[in-house]
Amino acid sequence: MDDRTNTIAGWVLAACGAALGLSIVGGMVFHSGEAEKSGYPIEAAEEAGGGAAAEVPIASLLASADAAKGADVFKKCAACHTMTQGGANGIGPNLYGVMGEAVAHGRGGFAFSDALKKVGGNWDFDKMNAWLTSPRKFAPGTKMTFAGLSNPQDRANLILYMNQQGSNLPLPAAPAPGAAAETDGGNAVEGAGGAAPDAVNAVDAVEKDVRGQTGDIANTATPASGAPSVDPAAQKQTGR
Repeated sequence: MDDRTNTIAGWVLAACGAALGLSIVGGMVFHSGEAEKSGYPIEAAEEAGGGAAAEVPIASLLASADAAKGADVFKKCAACHTMTQGGANGIGPNLYGVMGEAVAHGRGGFAFSDALKKVGGNWDFDKMNAWLTSPRKFAPGTKMTFAGLSNPQDRANLILYMNQQGSNLPLPAAPAPGAAAETDGGNAVEGAGGAAPDAVNAVDAVEKDVRGQTGDIANTATPASGAPSVDPAAQKQTGR
């Protein structure tokens, strides 16, 4: 009897030990740990229509530009350029009176890159704005290592300051707000209350076609028997 009891007790202890072991192992395998962040990551959706916002014309920014702030922005350029009249070239050319002059020419014989020489034309406000935005995009292969100024108003302030240093080109007129018509696939789109010319012409054509068809029906239809007629000739024939 004692042996049987001991055997049963042994089996019970073994089962309990096996269950405990399985519980521990299962916890180690399936334990996921505490999440570092609550919730689920959501990818930012692209804005409807896609693409970046339209760049503000430099002419509009120049109207509110501040030359004193432009002088502060020029401090980023002072390591390579001078702005004083008769100043020496450094890593970059002296920039006094550069606005309005030919791109990559003159400047006391400074050795411009072939990439910049190929641009051609003169340093106007649009060219200078594009150059300051990204020299590498403006003239691929340029020796200019400066990445550019990402802030449009900083560029406008700097260009105004540069223009006042021996150039004094007339500032371009700022475009009137909303003066330029929006375009969609090359066709002008009118504002609220208007209609595209093609749509107006299509409506007129339909109206003319309807009027022509109804006019023919009115002229060729035979009045119903006993129906009153508004045709004078019919009145004479019926004696009415």
